[in-house]
Amino acid sequence: MEDKKIRVLIVDDSLTLRTMFKKSLTDTEFDTVAEAADGDEALSKYIQHRPDLVVMDIVMPEVDGVTALAQIIDFDPAARVVMVSSLGSKDKVLESIKKGAKNFIMKPFERDTLLQALKKAYEGRP
Repeated sequence: MEDKKIRVLIVDDSLTLRTMFKKSLTDTEFDTVAEAADGDEALSKYIQHRPDLVVMDIVMPEVDGVTALAQIIDFDPAARVVMVSSLGSKDKVLESIKKGAKNFIMKPFERDTLLQALKKAYEGRP
């Protein structure tokens, strides 16, 4: 797995959080191939880049993460999406899992937690 990086699409309406995600993936087997600031952009970037994994915030303006997740799964049933949630959105996390999310992490997150969630989602482990 040395030479082939796992390609990741980062979706969050916060530029600060997208930057934190990107920094967390530096010097790992993951490579950020694209970023999106909302659910609409997430779907178009997914279609354009065909990433191996998506890290997506649940709560975003316009098109939220749960809706974008459903659209990505409709487009590619094999998509591997890890949802990111803040504490108050337990129902949305459960809805995301039902709609096909492979894993989720809570904000604020530790780098190791993020990397473990991505590895599990990529390898298809719960």
